[in-house]
Amino acid sequence: MDRHLFCFGFGYTAQALARRLLAEGWRVSGTVRAPLERADVRLFPFDRTRPLPAGALDGVTHLLTSVPPDQLGDPVLDAAGAAILAAQGSLAWIGYLSTTGVYGDWRGAWVDESSPLRPSSDRAWRRVAAESAWLDLWRRHGLAVHVFRLAGIYGPGRSVLDEIRAGTARRIVKWGQVFSRIHVEDAAVVLAASMAAPVPGAIYNVCDDEAARPQDVVAFACDLLGVAAPAETPFEQAALSPMAQTFWADNKRVRNDRIRNDLGVRLSYPSYRQGLLAC
Repeated sequence: MDRHLFCFGFGYTAQALARRLLAEGWRVSGTVRAPLERADVRLFPFDRTRPLPAGALDGVTHLLTSVPPDQLGDPVLDAAGAAILAAQGSLAWIGYLSTTGVYGDWRGAWVDESSPLRPSSDRAWRRVAAESAWLDLWRRHGLAVHVFRLAGIYGPGRSVLDEIRAGTARRIVKWGQVFSRIHVEDAAVVLAASMAAPVPGAIYNVCDDEAARPQDVVAFACDLLGVAAPAETPFEQAALSPMAQTFWADNKRVRNDRIRNDLGVRLSYPSYRQGLLAC
């Protein structure tokens, strides 16, 4: 059977998944906002003002979307929802990439997929609404929608190692603060495992095993590079941007039992230590 993945938003995570699937003989296509030349992937310009060309989803068996919602709603559902419904006959799996930000602040306590959603920013509330809208395609139309709540994604070319090399890394300290993370290749493994065993309506947290203090991650990365760690900066003195402050407003430890128990995933990078070493 011809297996064809279409990615709304052919970004960092989608490209990691595409590498894995192309090596297995899949066809891959998707959308971009800015021109990107790929000989092995067919790409279409797409946003609210540039709809997909007719037939772009013909024969697509799997669909991934990582396009974030905006103040008007979910751009993919708004601009391509009808085309997705029309492709229902061939679609075996749909994945929506969300964020663990939907849980809000738990003061360092553990959360899992059954925890109440209590976002602490307008951006996270829009994610909650987008999750519900995508799951409505399953509830109302029977499409095989899955939601993936990703922690902070890092990997080659996009990690604290790159910030240290660029001289922009900071060791900001906020008492009790931890963040969860996921290496991009492990995120791709989770998506591929779900594609192999669809469970329509399922929600998965995608993170590694260790929520860690951000200052410890920076110090470890500096040790790897053989450079002195920057001095610690108290959070109150960090002068963060409003966007950055919304990330630091949430403090939680995210459980990943479901990807291990339900999907059989064994992480290659169970903590930032293995992940940064691989980078």
